[in-house]
Amino acid sequence: MKKILTLIMAAALALPTFAQFENTGKRNRFNHNNTEQYYGLRLGLNIAALSSDAVELDLGSRTGISVGAVYGIQLANSAPVWLETGLFYSEKGGKETIQGIKYSARLSYFQVPVVCKYAIDIADDFFLTPFFGGYMALGAFGKIKDYGLRTSESSWDTFNRFDAGLRLGCGFEYDMVYAEIGYDWGLTNISKSDFDATHTRNLFINVGVNF
Repeated sequence: MKKILTLIMAAALALPTFAQFENTGKRNRFNHNNTEQYYGLRLGLNIAALSSDAVELDLGSRTGISVGAVYGIQLANSAPVWLETGLFYSEKGGKETIQGIKYSARLSYFQVPVVCKYAIDIADDFFLTPFFGGYMALGAFGKIKDYGLRTSESSWDTFNRFDAGLRLGCGFEYDMVYAEIGYDWGLTNISKSDFDATHTRNLFINVGVNF
């Protein structure tokens, strides 16, 4: 957790330096003067959990990283509405202590979000960007650990690799510097069990730059 927070804080402190390369006064993609598309880089923190009918898989929050790149395009010249997608490496899962026994699950995904954003101009070069959409994800790595039985196995022996759900949140942009907070609500039952359903949950905080 400390390493993740240190990495994100270092990135956030470095963002103004990146922004200086193109800081030419009123440069902002939402002014619609020079661009109708943008590219961005993101680094963030996930606070994930699992909601399951199975007690040993109904797990509380665990932290992980999220890193990726995004692409956005304006949907209409007459309105500040944007469509954004991208590709992320995103760590989810959960951990919990149940009756004195610790359980943990790490689920690492390659994730593709697709959201619509609306830009609200609240000050000079400062924009509020609420967004809503969804995501699809494919499991890449993962481990489930039962500290009582001292066993460890691949997450994909218990869970299906595919996940999808809703995404909503709000971003904040000043010049090239961007930050956002949002929530992924998993709708896909990722459990392989015929009796117990499991869904992912994830609160995320990302920082980055847009070009």
